[in-house]
Amino acid sequence: MIAVLLLLATLSTPTRDAILQAEDRRAPTAEDLATLREGLQSPDAETLRIAVRALGRLERPALIADLQPLLAHRLPAIRAEAATAIGQAAQGWKRNPPEGWMASLETAQTALIDRLKAETDATVRLALADTIGRLPYAQASQADNAERAILTIAAHPNSPTDRLALATGLFRLTRLQRSLRPLSADARAALVELVNYRGTMASDAAHVRGLALEGYLALGAPDRVVIEAASSDVDEQVRRLAVRGAVALAQHDGGAMLTAAAADVAPMVRIEAMRGLVNGHADNACALLLKGAADAFTPVALMAIDELAKCGGSPDAVEALARGVSDPSKATAPRAWHRAAHSLVSLATASPDKAAAALGAFSKSSTWQLRLYAARAAATLRNRAALEAFASDDDDNVREEAIDALAKLFGHDADAIYIAQLTRTGNQVLRSAALALAGTPQPDQAIAALQPLLKRLIAEGLDNSHDAREAIGKALDSFHPGQPKTSVALANGSAAKAEPGLDAATLGRLAAARARITMRDLGTFELTLLPGEAAASVLRFVHLAEKGYFNGLTFHRIVPNFVIQGGSPGANEYIGDTTFMRDEIGKLSQLRGTLGVSTRGRDTGDAQIYVNLVDNPRLDHEFTVFAEVSRGLDVVDRILEGDVIERVEILNHAR
Repeated sequence: MIAVLLLLATLSTPTRDAILQAEDRRAPTAEDLATLREGLQSPDAETLRIAVRALGRLERPALIADLQPLLAHRLPAIRAEAATAIGQAAQGWKRNPPEGWMASLETAQTALIDRLKAETDATVRLALADTIGRLPYAQASQADNAERAILTIAAHPNSPTDRLALATGLFRLTRLQRSLRPLSADARAALVELVNYRGTMASDAAHVRGLALEGYLALGAPDRVVIEAASSDVDEQVRRLAVRGAVALAQHDGGAMLTAAAADVAPMVRIEAMRGLVNGHADNACALLLKGAADAFTPVALMAIDELAKCGGSPDAVEALARGVSDPSKATAPRAWHRAAHSLVSLATASPDKAAAALGAFSKSSTWQLRLYAARAAATLRNRAALEAFASDDDDNVREEAIDALAKLFGHDADAIYIAQLTRTGNQVLRSAALALAGTPQPDQAIAALQPLLKRLIAEGLDNSHDAREAIGKALDSFHPGQPKTSVALANGSAAKAEPGLDAATLGRLAAARARITMRDLGTFELTLLPGEAAASVLRFVHLAEKGYFNGLTFHRIVPNFVIQGGSPGANEYIGDTTFMRDEIGKLSQLRGTLGVSTRGRDTGDAQIYVNLVDNPRLDHEFTVFAEVSRGLDVVDRILEGDVIERVEILNHAR
């Protein structure tokens, strides 16, 4: 309760309201920018922190000069925020680097390195190492300077925060800068040492080991001793990563580790093992996959079924897949269709004749997901007649799958089918059809259909048709190469609006808010919302939840050992809430159980959400984190494609 009262007190200044709203508008005017800069002079530490963060989120490198002095601020929290904000502002150099930009980058790098040398607080060193590792370097010498600076952290006391700082900096540098130069022997040795780190706090130490192992694996050619040690780690996420290393060791008997991983107690390790058994040359890989296909944990079984596609030479594997597709009429229940659908797609590779014989029954299914997977199988079989039929399906997700396959396999020979899609309303199928028409040798009919469609979408003014409009613009431009590009209104002016109710009083009422998500036929999981880190995103989520927006929608995208994604009225990536949300990228890492906002480019969130099934550090500083699962992560792990969100309730929200 005391923490809530303190938060309410710190969220009470009009200046903070103005800063939050200017940030959410993306500071399009000089007045908004002046508001954010004024916040840098605030005597209130929280107002200052929010202003620093807001300037970084604009991703305008010119603002780094405003942020650099705050690296020496008396408060560690401000110094850390300034380091993170500089890293985010520097991302603007990736888009349109101006002349002389590398000198400016090196100036920023020098300021960060100088601060790291003098910094006495471990949490600030973590933020500095993170930023030094992820600046958009373009020269090997810049990466060299970054590596030397990050390695100096090894001289600090062996605290979990400093070990995490070292692992974070090296991971960022290894992943983002490996094309410039390889990591030095000293840096490689530091990663190996961190992979074996044991600290006083088990969870913190495991996070360090996992991050270091991710960086180590990115180097390529792992050492057997390192991977073997990691494969017996007490932490399931470290063991999961060790499976990837075992696959890379295939020529040096990584198969034994994969065989052991296939029987691991943790589902995430078994999933990774199923994915790697064949490529890792494990003994009896197909037999192990057959066993995995019967796993009681459905995501493991589905991964095994997917991988059985590589076992066409095994009569037992083919027979098992054939049994899985023998009667799709028994697979129409909401949580019962997955094995049959995955079996059909795998069978199309393992035994095309058997899959072709089963295809007709799937194409008549009343469950659209079964028809969608049938379209995928038809693509593998190169069955044009089936794909053309699926291109007339009642469901636009099935049509999208068919159009993408027709375009890949038959190109402009199917232009008439693509043009026929342009009367649909689903953004996903409009996008696919437009891209399929790009470069057609007979553009007149395409232009006659695309131009009025583009005009209609622009007139509707819905943000979430962004991808369809962009695809139409690309298609129209392809017909007239060398001429000025088609002018397409992509943002519809929404970037100038701030989220309604984005003020300190409203956010104060959300300070202790939680959410409960009830999944049909599965259970519930609860969220802790993070308005202090992602105010506008939390506010949008709460507004939509209280309106019942999410009720009845699904998790339509399931990527094992990565994320689950849901909240689309169309059950696909391209249809969400009609107004885009702004990104609120900050210092929070994409750890297992955190929730983010799905986007397809900056500030394109349409209220689709995702949950991280594992730690995903490569998503850090790219997507908004606005909540974390506080209870029921086991329910999240069991969510399957198409599972229905019965309802989302907001708890402890003082109205």
